Amino acid sequence: MEDDVPDPEPLGGDLIDPTVATPARIYSYLLGGKDHSPADRAAAEKALEAMPVRDFARVNRAFLTRAVRHLAETGLDQFLDLGIGLPAPGSAAETALSVRPDARIVGVDNDPTVLAHARAHRGDPELSGATIVAGDVRRPAEILGNPEVRGRLDFDRPVAVLLVAVLHFVVDEDDPYGAVRTLMDAVAPGSVLVLSQVTADLDPEGIRATAKTYARSSVRTAVRSSKEIAAFFDGLEPVDPGLVLLSQWRPDQHVLAGDDRIGLYGGVALKR
Repeated sequence: MEDDVPDPEPLGGDLIDPTVATPARIYSYLLGGKDHSPADRAAAEKALEAMPVRDFARVNRAFLTRAVRHLAETGLDQFLDLGIGLPAPGSAAETALSVRPDARIVGVDNDPTVLAHARAHRGDPELSGATIVAGDVRRPAEILGNPEVRGRLDFDRPVAVLLVAVLHFVVDEDDPYGAVRTLMDAVAPGSVLVLSQVTADLDPEGIRATAKTYARSSVRTAVRSSKEIAAFFDGLEPVDPGLVLLSQWRPDQHVLAGDDRIGLYGGVALKR
């Protein structure tokens, strides 16, 4: 399902318009962060009228935390976090560094607020924990060719490619499947793909209403079925338990009753 609204601002743009809600700032608000404007809060509250999007944000962040912790504990020490967003507890950088203080993390985003925050805290690992660069998953070759990305990550060794709650903001005409293939073709054997995506399989009416709210922000949205999401992992070896609802991916004590009704699929898969 796609909503026809204008494309977002160009990569790395410095224009921050607090009157237009953005996914990164809405997500910050839903996670209890502080980087959001009245427009973002209004959009989030409107979405909450349709469905429990705060629970979606919480469940998605918990999946990211569990997946990154698992990978760091098994030895992965390089992470390419696409759509890193604004700082909030349980981030990929915070989680990876808590397990492996020597981990290398590159965050990529095209939201001006995210980039401005990164510039403000450049060189301060206590606040940032990652090298953050301007980029857009719809143009993966630009990300892979970025000197800062190449200077921080060694592509001759395994890299965890994180596409967590990102691809529902990439419509089919922008070739999300090609973007994922380009990214995974560029990384070494032993690398992994970590991915989550909203689905309408569980609550189509609520998802449609929420999509309309996001259509008033700076991006279009695409909601996919479990079969369509599974196709992102083609050619990769699923890590147990495969593609599942996020609450079912190696659950821990933070998974709550009712989380199995949250319409987000996700998984981790290995490149051999």
